[in-house]
Amino acid sequence: MHLEGSCHCGAVAFSLTCAHPYPYQRCYCSICRKTQGGGGYAINLGGDANSLTIKGKDNIAIYHAKMRDSEHNEVHTSSAQRHFCKRCGSGLWLFSPEWPDLIHPFASAIDTPLPTPPEHTHLLLDSKASWVEVQAGPKDQRFDHYPEESIAQWHERLGLVR
Repeated sequence: MHLEGSCHCGAVAFSLTCAHPYPYQRCYCSICRKTQGGGGYAINLGGDANSLTIKGKDNIAIYHAKMRDSEHNEVHTSSAQRHFCKRCGSGLWLFSPEWPDLIHPFASAIDTPLPTPPEHTHLLLDSKASWVEVQAGPKDQRFDHYPEESIAQWHERLGLVR
């Protein structure tokens, strides 16, 4: 599926091909909550990194999240790159060198109508803010940590590969 996206102020626009376009993940971690606003729910999609085209590259900044290991009381910097508009602050996509063929655009930045998922995966519930209520449907899955099922595997399991 061809996706087009942009930031709120219009300084950045992008497009890419996306084989996994259902915005089914709702992340409750502090990184998504604090960089995307509200309760979090950044919702990564799975796109082809080689197909990414960008207008307004000069208006993009990159943030590397600070990862806290509460068990060992340590902090390290994530290798994942969270791209955002440096004019308006809109989150655009995540790129991780661990998966160089993938771009994970945030559904909130996509302007193309996205398909409605038949179920959601609520993840990282162990770091959810106390004031956030999980709005889960009867088919939804809940995980305190990352689920083992990847974005691609979720789409394949439900027969939603395009």
